[in-house]
Order: sequence, then structure tokens, then C-alpha cells
Amino acid sequence: MAENKKMSEVEKAARKWLTERGVTVQDIADLVYFLQVKYHPDLSIDLCLENVDRVLSKREVQNAILTGIQLDRLAEKGHLEPPLEEIILKDEGLYGVDEIIALSIVNVYGSIGFTNYGYIDKQKPGILEKLNDKSTGECHTYLDDIVGAIAAAASSRLAHRAANAE
Repeated sequence: MAENKKMSEVEKAARKWLTERGVTVQDIADLVYFLQVKYHPDLSIDLCLENVDRVLSKREVQNAILTGIQLDRLAEKGHLEPPLEEIILKDEGLYGVDEIIALSIVNVYGSIGFTNYGYIDKQKPGILEKLNDKSTGECHTYLDDIVGAIAAAASSRLAHRAANAE
């Protein structure tokens, strides 16, 4: 897993920023488990963690994490120009740039990621429910979609590996 491999500075920063925003690899693995357990009854959380780690090792995923979290932070601090700041703080429904960044992650392991992402984005289980709680004062307009996309990509990776094993 992640602690057994040498990480780039970008990957270290992406993982650190996730943690600082209250998201653990375990939280994302729990989402993968939620998405895949009915298709793989013997699924272990360790396998989910392994797949999340593999997704997090991808540079395009790390770039999306850093970009999204930075935009959320800037909005929280009032460092964006209007009207963009208000749009991001409200997470307006017609603002789809956050989903576009998430889609760059979703497709890393094939198009099945789109259906996984759409499903989890509507259900908002686990950490996604917490990230969507607007009462905390924190802005997670980008982060919630990025976390859902990482889980969707990890689920896709898991599904591809299972299909290849059969």
C-alpha cells in the first residue's frame, strides 16, 4: 500500500491536503466497498484500500485533488473574485466545473467509472454526506466530487481486475 512505496512530492501533497480537509483513504475505501460489495460478496476493505491507493498514485488524480482543494480553500478565505466566489461557496447546481474536474478522474480506469460516479454522487454515502453539509462553514464544492470520482475510479479498477481474474 501507500506506505510501502516511494511517493512523489505531488502525491504526498495531494494525500496531505485530503487529510487536512477531513478525508482519509479509509473513507474513500468505504465508498468503494459501498459501490462494489453487492457484485463481489467476498470483497475486503483491504482490497478497496489497495485500489484507492493505486488511483491516488496517478498524476492526473493528484493534479485534480490539488486544484480542487485549492479552489475550495480560496473561496472559503474570500480570495476569489465575484461572482465566481459566490457560485463556488453556494455550490450552485448549474456550475459544473467541479464535475468536469471529477470526470478527469472517473475515466482513468474506463468508462464504467461514469456510472459508478453518477450513482455515488446521487446517493452521497459516508464521507460524501459530511462533505456536502453546508452548515460547517467549509467549502467542499470541488472536494466532494473529487472524492466520489476517486471512489468510482477505484471501483472501476477493482471491477476490471475481477473480470480479468475470471
